[in-house]
Amino acid sequence: MDNNSLIEKAIEARKNAYAPYSQHRVGAVVVTDKGQLFTGCNIENCAFLGECAERVAIYKALSEGAKKIVKLVVVTANKDLSAPCGICRQVIREFNSKMEIVIANTEKKFKVLTLEELLPYSFGPESLRHGQGA
Repeated sequence: MDNNSLIEKAIEARKNAYAPYSQHRVGAVVVTDKGQLFTGCNIENCAFLGECAERVAIYKALSEGAKKIVKLVVVTANKDLSAPCGICRQVIREFNSKMEIVIANTEKKFKVLTLEELLPYSFGPESLRHGQGA
């Protein structure tokens, strides 16, 4: 599926966002190595503990048995494109350091990024193995 079609799906997912406090609605879609699609939207609460759309989509895919996510598309209404937050970047790193990341807005302007661009010198599962010892 091409980026424009995936952006459309993320725009649709964005409509389900629960953002009564910030009014910042975000939609996301992930694509697995088997071509499965999983959507997510941000979900806030009054204690300001929420989940980003990116993590919702990733966790949904994993909870449904997906083993590898190869692409993430994130859509906001911001004129300037918004990249995933730091927590989301670390979650992305956990599940595929080579994942293609597409950030877009509702006007379908988009940019394709790598995790290396978003999170250079990242800490991942192999970092724990290399750091073990006496």
